[in-house]
Amino acid sequence: MTQTTTPPPAGSTSARRPRIHPAWWVAAVAFVTIIGAAAFTAAPGLLVGPLHDEFGWSRGTIGVGITLQLALYGLTAPFAAALMDRFGIRPVVAVALTMITLGSLGTVWMSESWQFVLGWGVLVGGGSGCMALAFGATITTRWFVKRQGLVSGLLTAGGASGQLIFLPVLAVLIGEYGWRAASVTIALVAAAVIPFVMLLLRDYPADVGLAPYGAAQIVPRPVPATGAALRTVRVLGMAMRTKAFWLLAGAFAICGITTNGLIRTHFVPAAHDHGMATVAAASLLAVIGIFDVAGTIFSGWLTDRFNPVVLLGVYYSLRGVSLIFLPMLLAPEVHIPMVFFIVFYGLDWVATVPPTLALCREVWPEDAPIVFGWVLASHQVGAGLVAWVGGVVRDVTGSYDLVWYAAGALCAAAALMSLVVPRGALDAHRGDSVEVH
Repeated sequence: MTQTTTPPPAGSTSARRPRIHPAWWVAAVAFVTIIGAAAFTAAPGLLVGPLHDEFGWSRGTIGVGITLQLALYGLTAPFAAALMDRFGIRPVVAVALTMITLGSLGTVWMSESWQFVLGWGVLVGGGSGCMALAFGATITTRWFVKRQGLVSGLLTAGGASGQLIFLPVLAVLIGEYGWRAASVTIALVAAAVIPFVMLLLRDYPADVGLAPYGAAQIVPRPVPATGAALRTVRVLGMAMRTKAFWLLAGAFAICGITTNGLIRTHFVPAAHDHGMATVAAASLLAVIGIFDVAGTIFSGWLTDRFNPVVLLGVYYSLRGVSLIFLPMLLAPEVHIPMVFFIVFYGLDWVATVPPTLALCREVWPEDAPIVFGWVLASHQVGAGLVAWVGGVVRDVTGSYDLVWYAAGALCAAAALMSLVVPRGALDAHRGDSVEVH
């Protein structure tokens, strides 16, 4: 499908310079892909009630599939970049989108809970994980020399935009036509993105005879890496010997518990328990997506100017207080205190990412992207765990109140863990005074 061209010699400049650098088209396709991935991962929270009503499955049973999806979304991320280095961006992303299409579409005919676990848990979880943080970082690093911060911020915001665009739409579809309409829509969206990926994505600017955006010279295409996956595991082993990793990973796991695992998965069914319409609750989640973008940008600005350890302590503390008050705010109608909670939670949703990434860069300068990938994996494993536990607690107690209170207490623990993270670069091979015995 792709015409093979011989790029100009490495170090030369391209004779033909398009008015719009292809890097921006690549970033645009990546943005659309990440928007879709966010919608795919957000949708299961809307399915809990309908699946429970139709099949009689407990929320804990449904939570198993959501848990696996969230966990694979995170655990796939550290290896996604290695797969892209070895096989290229297009085939990896195209296969991931195909997995999502099959997983979502296959649930339309399911009749057993294990089929939901296979479709949404394994296929959608593994596929969407290939289009998470590692995908955006790969695009930014390969195609941009200038504007890297802007592009990475925009791609990160794509996740919030996907939630903003799709959640109310999917909620309306479920309300009007049933949950199968939402599954088919997600499958069609994933399939529709594949042609754009195959036609517009390229692995490197050198493939089209151009330098990266902002560079004066063409950068030669590197030899495909064959040991990247092994290095990913080795870096994990190194990081696990340090206290800093366990503190950051533990706090970020709690971040996942209190965002993707708890609010994204259980807020809609919890609000419905209190008489709120599903569309209204999903729209509140979409508002979180709006303020998520602003919060991420502002947190990055703060991280450049203030101690990231202190910022994390403040973020987790305020989040914990808000969760403790949430049971008192749930009601059939949307009122001002609930709007205040939604706005605050949106600002705080991924505000923890910039300071956490900054600490990874400070402690592990050479391996920061890989270490952060593993820290992100802990985020998703935590999210997956509480997606299941939250459903079990609701089944046993008939309410989510205990889950909100426990999450608030965990945020207090995350604040304390963040405040004692050792700062300064570590000797990766020795661990020295921060080695865990």
